[in-house]
Amino acid sequence: MIHAGVVIRFVLNVLWLVFGGGLVLAVGYGIAALICFVLVITIPFGVASLRLAVYSLWPFGRTLVPKPGAGVGSGVANILWVVLAGWWLALSHILAGIALCVTIIGIPFGIANFKLVPAAFWPLGREVLDVP
Repeated sequence: MIHAGVVIRFVLNVLWLVFGGGLVLAVGYGIAALICFVLVITIPFGVASLRLAVYSLWPFGRTLVPKPGAGVGSGVANILWVVLAGWWLALSHILAGIALCVTIIGIPFGIANFKLVPAAFWPLGREVLDVP
């Protein structure tokens, strides 16, 4: 028997993908990942961008948690990430979340954008897990 929460998450994810900007976000983060992979030295940022792409593609029913064993290197890389990309990505998710929360139908999508703020601001040393 399928749990009602699973069905609601699926419906919200499909609506997010089509109407909430999930596909656009995933493509944008994917392009950023490709650029980071080409520049070789920024490969860890490319991996983080891919993580963001997958998370922004299907955010309902998932959460971002600290990765066990993430060390000082990920913290230093996150500081560099914040300076180069994190602050404006987080700001764009905040602004999109506020804009989406203006309408009642957009509130779940606004909340999904707010969930993406910490991921966009500080992505290294974290992992995306399914919510039980």
